[in-house]
Amino acid sequence: MKRNLGQFLKQNQTIHTLGLTAAEQEKFVQIIDEDYFQQCLSSIVSEVEAVVNIDPALSEAEILKKAAEIIVKALQAQAVSIRLFDPTSFRMLAFGAYGLEENCRTSSIPVKESIAGKVVQENRSIAVPSILNDPYYKDKSIVSEKGFHSLLATPLHIPRFSETHNDLLGAMQIYYRSENKDFSPVEITYAELLSRRVSFVLAQKKILNLQELNLRKEKISDKIFRTISNRQGVKLKDFFVLIIPELRQFLQVRCCSLFSLSDDQQYLHTEAAYPLDLIYHEPGHNFVVAHHPYFAAIINGDTAHGDHPYERFAPSYLLIKEPLQSKLISKEMGMFVEQQQIHSILLVPLKLDGKVRHILVFYATDQKKFFTDEEIDLLIFFGKEIIKASKLEFLSDMLHDLKNPAVAVAGLAKRAMKLLQADDLNLIVAKLTSYLDVVSSETARLQDIAMTIVEDDKKKLLDFASIARQRFLINEEVIREYNLKNIHRSSDHGEESLLVSCPLFGLERILDNLFHNATKAIPSEGGSLNMKCYREDNMACLEVCNSGEIPANQIEQVRSGQVRGRGLNIIQRFVQTQHGSMDILAGSGMTTFIIKLPLANEDSSLAG
Repeated sequence: MKRNLGQFLKQNQTIHTLGLTAAEQEKFVQIIDEDYFQQCLSSIVSEVEAVVNIDPALSEAEILKKAAEIIVKALQAQAVSIRLFDPTSFRMLAFGAYGLEENCRTSSIPVKESIAGKVVQENRSIAVPSILNDPYYKDKSIVSEKGFHSLLATPLHIPRFSETHNDLLGAMQIYYRSENKDFSPVEITYAELLSRRVSFVLAQKKILNLQELNLRKEKISDKIFRTISNRQGVKLKDFFVLIIPELRQFLQVRCCSLFSLSDDQQYLHTEAAYPLDLIYHEPGHNFVVAHHPYFAAIINGDTAHGDHPYERFAPSYLLIKEPLQSKLISKEMGMFVEQQQIHSILLVPLKLDGKVRHILVFYATDQKKFFTDEEIDLLIFFGKEIIKASKLEFLSDMLHDLKNPAVAVAGLAKRAMKLLQADDLNLIVAKLTSYLDVVSSETARLQDIAMTIVEDDKKKLLDFASIARQRFLINEEVIREYNLKNIHRSSDHGEESLLVSCPLFGLERILDNLFHNATKAIPSEGGSLNMKCYREDNMACLEVCNSGEIPANQIEQVRSGQVRGRGLNIIQRFVQTQHGSMDILAGSGMTTFIIKLPLANEDSSLAG
């Protein structure tokens, strides 16, 4: 350093103008090198290390605020503000400051015709000797209110470490009270050095975020694998309970829903929701996309990407920042939001081949302004895993429903084989015919179950009472096949016709599950199983009463579906989907399930 400094001074003839002897020149170089440079470099190393040693586990805003404080002191400035480029809105967002209150800065400014935007566009430092005279610095009030007359803006560059995401760009604006300040090249270079160290810390933060993202994905996958491995089968609500806690680090979820989109993207179907007692869209319900502006916005992409006062339209999500102010929210949704104290709504589209297939909606109690790429990646991963779980639950339900018709067919086939051993077949033709009729209908039902796996079960106009009586008779065959003794069955036909509009297969499956559950609940020494259909106001009602009383402290648990078996969950979901109700009564050694479905007129629309 000494030799190089001496050579530099001699080559530039600077040292000769001082009139020093050769010995004095050598002493002069030594003083500069050993005193000034040593202290200067020591200070630079200390300040750079202070920035580099900022804990990357802090939030990005906290990191930037701490870095800004170090830089202010190092450069003997008065304040530092940091703005990051938002490619969604094409604006520079305020993101951390020191020496400036939040209300002193505009939350976002345009990239064009702004100092911070110019730094990002040109990727170079820009010195502003006079804020008042610079046309790119629009808000001149900072001069009168804070006394800042000049600034130095340097670029920030944070790599994303992902091919699917762009690097994060920004600008660090360093404010001074000096008017018409002359920024030296050394000062600018030092500011750029500190800016690069800030970028280094933020890059560390991104690496930690990616590690945390992968860790949370592994936790979610592990929890799902454990649940799937359980021989009790898959229940979608269990996945929500397991996984929602993994999301609460950055989103305080009050409730969430999963929707499927029709092929023509005109209709939505509520696949699942959590928790069931705190949701806006009913599970299983179909509705028109055009009637719900927030869904139309995320599906059709009618609004340009950008940050608005009440919404944020990003390529990978729609965030409603002020639900009560947003025009995308209906009056009814607004009432729900206000009642549940929901302060932001996040819609995440799940795409296949570039087309929206599903939508996740999160209702949060905290007020979010934006989400990082890592956060959205985790939510999309969560959504895809939930979709897998919903498909597995559907298949598990189908396998569960194969049991009753399969048992009935097997039992009737055995009984038919025994009848064929009779000497006079003419005497048993009628009975064989009735057996074969049931075998035929139940075989057709098995085919319906198989077809339901690949096709939607369409709504039809059905006689609730007639189908209930038919399934009650089929349950008799199940009782015989299981060799259950001392069960006395009775049915009250009541109303001759109770028309409802719902899927036939769905109705049959909940009746089978209802009768099967009631049969299993009868004590081993025997008891009674009774069925009654009737009309109450505008509802078709079915009562199933069996021996064996559910303890009072377990009724609510059974009513809410918090039980191990699948049958009650299948019943509950179907009834909710059809806008009906389910109630449970217990007393005098008996338990009664009451299912109510809305009555339909004969001219009711049968569209699904």
